[in-house]
Amino acid sequence: MDTRILSNSLGVEISGIEANQPLSPEAIAEIFDLFLKHHLVVLRGQSIDMDQLGAFARQFGELEENIVRLNDGNVASNVHTVSNIGMDGKPTAKPNPVANYFWHTDKSYYEIPSLTTVLYGAEVPPNGGDTQYANMHAAYDALPAAEQHRLSQLHVVHSWEQSRLNAGDAPATQDEIKLRPPVTHPLIRTHPDSKRKSLYMGIHTSHIAEMPEQEGRAQLDDLIRHATQPQFVHTHEWRVGDLLLWDNRCLMHRAVANYELERYRRVLYRTVVRGTKPY
Repeated sequence: MDTRILSNSLGVEISGIEANQPLSPEAIAEIFDLFLKHHLVVLRGQSIDMDQLGAFARQFGELEENIVRLNDGNVASNVHTVSNIGMDGKPTAKPNPVANYFWHTDKSYYEIPSLTTVLYGAEVPPNGGDTQYANMHAAYDALPAAEQHRLSQLHVVHSWEQSRLNAGDAPATQDEIKLRPPVTHPLIRTHPDSKRKSLYMGIHTSHIAEMPEQEGRAQLDDLIRHATQPQFVHTHEWRVGDLLLWDNRCLMHRAVANYELERYRRVLYRTVVRGTKPY
């Protein structure tokens, strides 16, 4: 297993792994160790179908269920596609869900959010269609000590309903709201493995529980701007066959619409591994 560091902020590329085959316990442990150290792991040149993606991800934990509905109206399975393909089978400029194009951490509106997202590039545009990642450990570390202490006293309401409103997406249905009511997590999260502190926020947030709503939203917006400065961000430029897994406990990410969405297909296979309750 050979490795290459991708940037000063985060990310490591691993070669010598065939993700469509079961991994040895030693390989799983080594990948997870690199995952904890670099937060984003990239495996290039993979050939994998959706069943194999699920099998690969299950080696790192239990797969999470979904509430997101696909373009056909059906709820996404725990291994599903994320794409710009419309109901007519052609590329469309309207992404689904819209929130993917805003800074977020996956499933933060769950009481028990995700550990990692596993994403495979089945079809990608010739240029663009990037995914960006922001290192929330580094963003926290860059804050003054007094600000770190102040923020550590605060809690953020994460809401599936509010996420859709924030992104300008179709409103959540009553069934979706009932299935995923708002939850509250610490603004400063302690990583359960490394014990490092990080900011924990994104498009899925509603407000800060201890502050007036408008003031709290402005605080969250300021922190997102801080956390997504260039020195904290790594941009992944997709190739067909890329397989990525990243740590949702300490990264935000977003898709970038820097290609002709109505011209080129972008089809990714996706699954999410269940994590632990933030503290």
